[in-house]
Amino acid sequence: MLDRLSELEARYEEITRELASPERASDPSSLATLGRELSRLEPVVTTMRAVREVRAEREATAELASDPDEEVRTMASEELQRLDERRTALEDELRRLLVPRDPNDDRHVIIEVRAGTGGEEASLFAADLFRMYARYAERRRWAVELLAVSEGESGGYKEAIAEVTADGAYSRLKYESGVHRVQRVPVTESSGRIHTSTATVAVLPEAEEVEIDLPEKDLRIDVKRSSGPGGQSVNTTDSAVRVTHLPTGMIVDIQDEKSQHKNKAKALAILRARLLDLERQKQADERGEQRRSQVGSGERSEKIRTYNFPDDRVTDHRIGLTVHNLPGLLAGDLDRLIEPLIEHDQAERMAQVGSGGGRDRTDGERS
Repeated sequence: MLDRLSELEARYEEITRELASPERASDPSSLATLGRELSRLEPVVTTMRAVREVRAEREATAELASDPDEEVRTMASEELQRLDERRTALEDELRRLLVPRDPNDDRHVIIEVRAGTGGEEASLFAADLFRMYARYAERRRWAVELLAVSEGESGGYKEAIAEVTADGAYSRLKYESGVHRVQRVPVTESSGRIHTSTATVAVLPEAEEVEIDLPEKDLRIDVKRSSGPGGQSVNTTDSAVRVTHLPTGMIVDIQDEKSQHKNKAKALAILRARLLDLERQKQADERGEQRRSQVGSGERSEKIRTYNFPDDRVTDHRIGLTVHNLPGLLAGDLDRLIEPLIEHDQAERMAQVGSGGGRDRTDGERS
């Protein structure tokens, strides 16, 4: 471990020098990449240096434990106990920081919410989920931009896609990927029967242009006039954009902006995120890695959570956690679920490192 700590400290100092160099100032993309790496290394290096300081202080204090003066020995003994507790806490924190982390954790995200089974009630639930994430982002002062939305007949969302711009957004929202189930009486239900509906959430780390190359030969871009409910035209210009990625067949439709250029930029951002996600899934398949649990795995087909309105409770099935005050949760109080998921995921990773497993694993594949 000492060798690895020395390497991390050397890399931290190297990045600090690079960021201060005039050559880097003219390369915003490189600055951003180095800045993210520096922010990941800083807690490790800071904690490691604190451990060194405590150890050095303890070594000096230990010499006083054999002082002829009884009062000095007593003070030294008390100080040694305090320093030992401090050292233990710092070493535990250092071990936690050294647990392999998802390299995508610091990224912005593209979040996609789609209605599943349940007809119009599913689209209403999808809209509730989308608003929950928007309110959660607002609480954390994250920027949210709606990229695309397809409305249902009752005012819900068949599909809604947004970009969340915030360093570290993926580290928290990645646990939301999967099937969300709701049990409640739909507003359209006159007999008062409880219905079960679903919505699917996909949280994708946003890809940078340099990571996912999109040659023009691989793209077919079609433009048309934007349309509203019933197919009527809502725009007199050809601003709606459909981008087809020919090698994979992926299609992205965007018509929210009046500007064709803005719609195209949004479509390409979504396409890059989906292609990056596809590449990550392929890498996991090639390694034949079996995911240990659904926490943070991003399996879109797996039911991860149930929202039960009659009982005012939400259950996360991956860790068996149930919380109440469902209206508060939908108002953005999502950390009550996210924090336990993070703690569970970190505990699993620490246990795996402690047992010697997963040493060479690339953690981007679990999220």
